[in-house]
Amino acid sequence: MNGGAQMKKEHSKRKILSRKIGKMGNSLGISLPKVLIDKLHVSQGDEIEFIENSQGEIVLKKVKQMKIPEHVRPEVLEAFFDVFEEDEDILHDLRDR
Repeated sequence: MNGGAQMKKEHSKRKILSRKIGKMGNSLGISLPKVLIDKLHVSQGDEIEFIENSQGEIVLKKVKQMKIPEHVRPEVLEAFFDVFEEDEDILHDLRDR
């Protein structure tokens, strides 16, 4: 994808950024303009959440990363979460017994 962000001013305190949606492999995506990268304090590999507020607006928020203890390898923790997601129904059934 290429192209810069377009900045529009709606009100003196409110800025509107627009981006075109582009094809990224088999998906659609957008790139974040530098001004949003700086405001969100994100970098490659970080996660962002899309949160719908009560007015129906979508808010972007950086997902806070948990600090993994030094003795826990990240790939082991990731494998644990993969198993948990796959077997979530089984685990809930065991909990309810």
